[in-house]
Formats: sequence, structure tokens, C-alpha cells
Amino acid sequence: MSIGLFIASLVVTTLTVFARLPFYDWWIRACDFPRLQIAAIALLILLLSPLAAPPLLWPTVILSAAVLGWQTYRILPYTRLWPKQVKDAQDGFEERCVSLLVANVLTPNRNAEGLTRQILQHKPDVVLTLESDQWWGDALDSALGEDYPYAVRIPLDNLYGMHLYSRLKLEDTDVSWLIQKDIPSVHTWLRLANGSRVRLHALHPRPPAPSESDESLWRDAELLLVGKGIHRDGDPTLVAGDLNDVAWSRTTRMFCRVSGMLDPRRGRGMFSTFHANYRLMRWPLDHIFVSEEFTLRNMSRLEAFGSDHFPILATFCFRPSRADEHENPEADEEDWEQAEDAIEEARSRDQDG
Repeated sequence: MSIGLFIASLVVTTLTVFARLPFYDWWIRACDFPRLQIAAIALLILLLSPLAAPPLLWPTVILSAAVLGWQTYRILPYTRLWPKQVKDAQDGFEERCVSLLVANVLTPNRNAEGLTRQILQHKPDVVLTLESDQWWGDALDSALGEDYPYAVRIPLDNLYGMHLYSRLKLEDTDVSWLIQKDIPSVHTWLRLANGSRVRLHALHPRPPAPSESDESLWRDAELLLVGKGIHRDGDPTLVAGDLNDVAWSRTTRMFCRVSGMLDPRRGRGMFSTFHANYRLMRWPLDHIFVSEEFTLRNMSRLEAFGSDHFPILATFCFRPSRADEHENPEADEEDWEQAEDAIEEARSRDQDG
């Protein structure tokens, strides 16, 4: 028992240390994901540590306690025990609000009715689907066409298709291939009911995984490139999509500092959207970030519909007069240097990743 507990404490310590390393290797960046699970295992080891005997007792206690403390530090902001980063919206101001539904449909999944039923039930202003191919595009067009007159369709068979449907007018829309030639993104303006214009970036970068990419460089560079543009332009902005990264990761936190964007999860909960089929292995991969001009009316995870992702739905109100109530994350000189290095390296290397 003593040896087993000590080895287990070494394993969770190693995973925790790996997550702090500034490398792009997929197996290192994968250690960013299961922080909640690692914390739970560390807690279990700590509770069982009285069963260990000297001389392994105290090393086991110290290692597991240190892991639990560090992982809790990273997880705590995404619980209700933390102050809300995006302030609650006030009642009224309906003409200033926009609701978004984000859903990775999983290309082979053919339960379009399971998703469209929820869309028609909740009636979001904007619907963004990821991994949607031509079959999914046809199904969405058939179900949503009359209610969503504005659309951007990018049907692809490579798991990076994207469809954007909107009740609100889309203006100056651009489809870009920012870092890799097979990974699209949508950049557009939304015209709100009160006439205001807000920027929307829809993203789905490639994940660091053996079946996709050996490195997170391509994902990181795309997020940081968009973040730099948001900081430069200073427009009221929404960023939505399956970012293939968890809310608490090194890269996502740097994206927020570089862009100045706010995470509505902070202070409210994790809203874990992946994996829909495994309750004990879930992470927040699908995101909606907002600039300081927005407040949050509501946010929820919707029902599973056959995809490995749950849809996520949120309603934000455009309230520039309340921008000063928010405390924006800010990048330091090291953040800017790392962001520049990632973008330059990604652009200089083989774009197939």
C-alpha cells in the first residue's frame, strides 16, 4: 500500500509539472486538460495516506497535498466560489442583447433533429456549428433557413467544416484560413436590434492529439493571432467556437491576457462540453469569450444529441456604459514575446502540421 500510494503521488505530481512546461508537444499540453480529475485523485491519495508507513508516508502526503493545492488554485476560478469575471446583465435592454448557441456536431453523427429541436426551442440569435459537412449543412438549412436569413456555410469533410446562422444581420463577413490552409474561421460583424455593431470571430483550431497534430503550435498560434487583432482593433467583440483547449490552460489564459477578453465561466462554473459520453472525463472545450462591453444574462449547457460535445448557449447584453465594471486581463512583455514567437514559428513551418 505504501509503495502504491507513493507511486500514485509521483504520477499526479509529474502530470502537474508537465502542464507547466512551455512546450507544444501534444502529450505535454494534454496535461492541461484533466485538472479536476488529477485533483480528485490527489485528494483520494491524501485521504488514504494514513495507510502508508514510514519512510514513504510524508513524501506521499506532501506530494499529494501540493498537487491538490495547485490544481485547486487553477480550477477554483471556474466555480461559484470565485468572483464573476463578466458581470450579470440587468433586466431589460432586450434590443442590446445577443444569444449564441455553439455546437460541435461530430461529423459522423446524423441526429440533426436532436440539435435543431433545441435550436428551435431556445431560438438563439446566432447558431455556430463545428465539424458540419454538406449533409449537416443541408439539414440545418432545411430546419433553420426561414428563421435565420443570414448564413455563412463552409461544408468540409475534414472535421473542420463550419456553419454560422444568424437572425441578426451579418456585415463585412470574411472567411479566413489564418494559420493552416485546411482550417477555416469566420470573422464578421453583427448588427444588433438597437443598431449597434459588434465583432464576432468563430474559430475551430486543430487540437493537439495523436490523430490530428503532434503539437499544439497551430492551435496556439491561431488563438494568439486572433487575440492580437482584438487587442489592436479595440472593437466590442465576441469569440466563439470549439477551441480544442480548456478554459484554464496556459494557452487560453494567455489568449485572454493578449486579447483582453473575458471568460463568462469564471465565477459561474465549468460548463464542461466534452466528452458527452464520459461523465468522469469532461472538460470545457467550447467557449464564448466577450470584451468588456458585454454583460451576461444567462449561460447553460444543453442536451446531448449524439455528438461527443454538448451544445452551449449564452445570452450577452451590449452595455458599453458598464465596461468599467470589468477588470480586464492584461498581457505583460513576456506574453507578447511568446505570442509573437508562436505565430512566427507556425507561419514559417509546414502548414500541414
